[in-house]
Amino acid sequence: MCLILFALDAHPRYRLVLAANRDEFYARPTAPAAFWDDAPHVLAGRDLTANGTWCGVTGDGRIAAVTNYRDPGTHRVGARSRGELAAGFLAGNATPARWLEHLQRDGHDYNGFNLIFGDGNGLHYHSNRGAAASPLAPGIHGLSNHLLDTPWPKVARGRDALARLLATADDPAVDDLFAILADRTPAPDHLLPDTGVSLDWERLLSPLFITSPTYGTRSSTVILMDRNGRCTFVERSYNGATDHPRTVEYRFGGES
Repeated sequence: MCLILFALDAHPRYRLVLAANRDEFYARPTAPAAFWDDAPHVLAGRDLTANGTWCGVTGDGRIAAVTNYRDPGTHRVGARSRGELAAGFLAGNATPARWLEHLQRDGHDYNGFNLIFGDGNGLHYHSNRGAAASPLAPGIHGLSNHLLDTPWPKVARGRDALARLLATADDPAVDDLFAILADRTPAPDHLLPDTGVSLDWERLLSPLFITSPTYGTRSSTVILMDRNGRCTFVERSYNGATDHPRTVEYRFGGES
């Protein structure tokens, strides 16, 4: 993922509302979200180059989502795929505390990353770029390609839009969450971050939803987890053409 907006224990109906965009080169092979053949309890899209994922859930309420930390000056060719981090937590049975120990021990094997992960008892955040690892406090959060809640224009714009929606909607509509993710408004130059890429790339990467001839938002994901354990998972997949996305939807879990 390159943008994750989420409300944790900030809505009366839902313990978690998450809306996220994955940005990637269009040529990178990708499978849309589905339950995996080799891990049938995992629902996630799949990167077919490295076999990891950017965002997913499990039938018993685990969730993980990863973003890259953008710092081209420290990028290492041959580092392990960051998609392993989300996939490993989802497919395994490690507690969040044990997974955090793994991240702290082996996080240097990866290029810069941010990982949101957890279960029905709460969410955790870890980055191998200097952020203190800790359970996440309730509230509305945003994460792009820097540390959690860094006020990049796209993060601030997305968080504000999510806050407005949740303040007025007893049951926020999935389409309204996708509308937030579809915002193509670029940031003005004076608000752009300086992450080590060219000004043209900073401009291209500044909207919530990115488009270009070769790189852009490949999928948008909405996840709603209510307070009875029911999960709604909807993904819209794109590959350059945004008029007719492929949509998959799953609803499962909950008390009988």
